[in-house]
Amino acid sequence: MQYETKKRSILKAISWRTWATMTTAALVFIFTGQFALAVTIGLLEVFAKMALYFFHERLWQRISYGKKEIPAFVVWFTGLPASGKKELANRVHQQLKDDKLKVERLDSLDVRPLFPETGFSPEEVNRHVKRAGHLCAMLEKNGVIVVASFVSPYAKSRYFVRGVANNFVEIYMKTTVDACEKRDEKGHYAKAHSGEYQNFPGVDVAYDVPENPEIIIAVDDISTDEAVNQIVVYLRKRFLNN
Repeated sequence: MQYETKKRSILKAISWRTWATMTTAALVFIFTGQFALAVTIGLLEVFAKMALYFFHERLWQRISYGKKEIPAFVVWFTGLPASGKKELANRVHQQLKDDKLKVERLDSLDVRPLFPETGFSPEEVNRHVKRAGHLCAMLEKNGVIVVASFVSPYAKSRYFVRGVANNFVEIYMKTTVDACEKRDEKGHYAKAHSGEYQNFPGVDVAYDVPENPEIIIAVDDISTDEAVNQIVVYLRKRFLNN
């Protein structure tokens, strides 16, 4: 949330009154032809109205009428590996930043170093997602919008995150394992099939499809631009345009 400092209010008052005073002095001189009188009235006006303007501005800062409070919320992208979560989340995050909102971006790869020695067993993944959920909730409680992207394959931990957040938007990246494998430029699926990766969602452990996500992105049917628009329109309607 932004607020106007006293220094900014003073500078605004000075800049405005400079122009206004010059205009007043010019009008007095035109009608009276007395330069000294014009200067005197101009100086008296500048100090009187500058003070009035300053207190008027500070008074309105204290009045809540007409102010719009934007609630914080958590946007949680979930889906199979290589379903496009990170790219889409980055685009949505940038759009919210462009709208001058206070927003943070969290991704699984960025968060894992915060919790060292976290493995990939179902229990460890659930614990990792819950920790990430707590982090999102803390940011949200401090007025920060969070855009998070985690595979979060298990419904149990996703339900937990939904419960700790006040305003939770689950975005499910709907696609198929075959389509994800084709998009997988880093070869993670191949390593999972070879046994190098264990407990890999979509290969040797199931991904729990969300039952009631707020938004479903049909990854294989729409463009990234269309997906971004779908999400941003929803967020603006629900949180930003009330």
